[in-house]
Amino acid sequence: MSTLNKKILLVDDDAVVLKALSIKLKGAGYEVIAAADGTKAVTAARSDKPDAIVLDLNFPDDFGTVAWDGYRIMEWLNRLDNGTKTPIIVISSSDRQKVETRVRALGAVAFFQKPVNTAELEAELQRLLSAEVVAV
Repeated sequence: MSTLNKKILLVDDDAVVLKALSIKLKGAGYEVIAAADGTKAVTAARSDKPDAIVLDLNFPDDFGTVAWDGYRIMEWLNRLDNGTKTPIIVISSSDRQKVETRVRALGAVAFFQKPVNTAELEAELQRLLSAEVVAV
């Protein structure tokens, strides 16, 4: 499967993680839309209509009107008409046992513990975005 023209929305407040994963995913042929906070993430999800979203869970407090975190972003995406069709992969340094059930209930199709194994992430994206797989 070709990854060309497949858009990945990458959401993480850590500039190093954002840059490193962007480079890896671009190198694999994806178009990457990077967002460092919740407001940019929901704006990009609405305007760029990504094929998949790689989403961190924890963000520092916003000074805006909405305190975004990965959970809130997923709740917002679920309210969009096409939100349930966009596969969401959660990446987090949070304890997997404490968060995985909740993120899966909100629609995440995969969970990766930080530091992320990029080869495994790329394989999961390829699997999710192949024509044979329909995201749940």
